[in-house]
Amino acid sequence: MSLIETIVDSDQTEVAEIRFDAITGHRSLFSKKSFRANEVIIGFLAKAVHETPNYLTVQISEHEHIELFPECLECANHSCVPNCFFDTTRMEFVTLKPIAAGEEFTFFYPSAEWDMDRAFECNCGTDQCIGKIEGARYLSASTIAKYRFTDFIQQKLRSAGM
Repeated sequence: MSLIETIVDSDQTEVAEIRFDAITGHRSLFSKKSFRANEVIIGFLAKAVHETPNYLTVQISEHEHIELFPECLECANHSCVPNCFFDTTRMEFVTLKPIAAGEEFTFFYPSAEWDMDRAFECNCGTDQCIGKIEGARYLSASTIAKYRFTDFIQQKLRSAGM
């Protein structure tokens, strides 16, 4: 892995870095410092808004899917055992549990997408891996109970009786 970019917060403190895997071509977002549970990592804005999802967007309403700014946040990868969450109401990227410096930031993709643009077979390698990742609408009730979801996705789950 090689370093691409270091990200600083509003206080100019280094909070994250993007790492690039030259073999796979994948980018990942790693912590530059330790964080407590439920701590804000960095605030974000909508760089662009789309009516339909794409592989880099986060859903904020029925027909609004945002590209994130700072763009480094698009490098936060999926895990079935996530350590972060996109709070789209407060527009903050927050920790779900303590994170050590050097740890990869991950989030549960269905926590912020009802019906994803590109379903995929998860390779997170955890014992809690749910397999196919395709959006919150496809999750079982027992899986839903294990995760935190954005306010919009929670509303969709309630409307669907889930």
